[in-house]
Amino acid sequence: MTKVLAGITVIEQGTFITGPAAGMLLADLGANVIKVEMPGKGDPFRAFKGGLYSPHYQTYNRNKRSIALNTKEPEDLATFDALIRDADVYIQNFRPGTAERLGAGEARLREMNPGLIYCAISGFGNDGPYASRPSYDTVAQAASGFLKLLINPENPRVVGPAMADALSGFYAAYGILGALVERGRTGQGRRVDVSMLEAMCHFNLDAFTHYLSENEIMGPYSRPQVSQSYVVECADGKWVALHMSSPEKFWQGLANAMEYPELLQDERFATREGRIDHQEQMIEVLKQVFKRHGRDEWCRRLEAEDVPHAPMYNTDEVLQDPQVKHLQLEVSTEHPTVGTFRTVRSPVSYDGVKPLDVVAPPVLDEHRQEILDEMKRRQR
Repeated sequence: MTKVLAGITVIEQGTFITGPAAGMLLADLGANVIKVEMPGKGDPFRAFKGGLYSPHYQTYNRNKRSIALNTKEPEDLATFDALIRDADVYIQNFRPGTAERLGAGEARLREMNPGLIYCAISGFGNDGPYASRPSYDTVAQAASGFLKLLINPENPRVVGPAMADALSGFYAAYGILGALVERGRTGQGRRVDVSMLEAMCHFNLDAFTHYLSENEIMGPYSRPQVSQSYVVECADGKWVALHMSSPEKFWQGLANAMEYPELLQDERFATREGRIDHQEQMIEVLKQVFKRHGRDEWCRRLEAEDVPHAPMYNTDEVLQDPQVKHLQLEVSTEHPTVGTFRTVRSPVSYDGVKPLDVVAPPVLDEHRQEILDEMKRRQR
């Protein structure tokens, strides 16, 4: 792994997803990330499937070390303070006011370390009418207008992964990296604030731009209609996704693959505008034609005609895909007590070198002695 953040120490006091995701992104780039957890139970995500090593916890905590500290205890607070004095970054995702009660407020930590990058991730921001409200992924998706773009009106239910949580972590890491670059020029520390509401509103920028510039309120089918995106079931019950966009050559290729030259002679489908206006009818045409062959045959035909497509995989199928295997996206390592840890590597490569090395997520308090020994050496 190319450790572009080697020499950067991050103290992460994060739980669940937003804080740990930010810490993991920095760890993937080579930062020394020390996860500070409560003794006995640690990050609550550890216990989501019983025990203290759930897949939920594993997802966002690779490449880190763990130490358990109760900062309400004087000895543990002293250890925490020593870590902060030598740190470059501190990350927390508590509700506003909680960090101060734990002795981890910005003013106290900056007094010990003026150059510290202090990152606070919240649900709705540090002040305002919603500041004290609890926020989780679905709450942030809904409040930002993003969830309305995912919900099928005919079968309304929450779908998909925890995007608001993960994206808030991404934005936090992005803000931290900017602050680190500035500190390299000025020596000045910064406070980095990211709320889930702000992160998801920014991620939903396309919908806001349409509204602010054209007074157009987008719905769940607005973007797929304009981009001419489709999912169709094949004869074997497997699915293919198509993204036809605007070039006419893609549609001509699709008509050729379908052995349906009259498709583009139909006045409803002869132009891009017509296909947008009659997408529902196009869906019905594709449904009937794609039932003639299995997914592999359709993928062969579509590739031969240079049609933008992909099989709509289940997660297990992705890892068997030839391109995914070529890119070596699945990586693994052995943990001395937990055993084999398998994950998907960071997508960022430097100078053509893929980041294939990974360290398994730590068990609770796994690195206590190692971290304490390092602190002693620095104090000599």
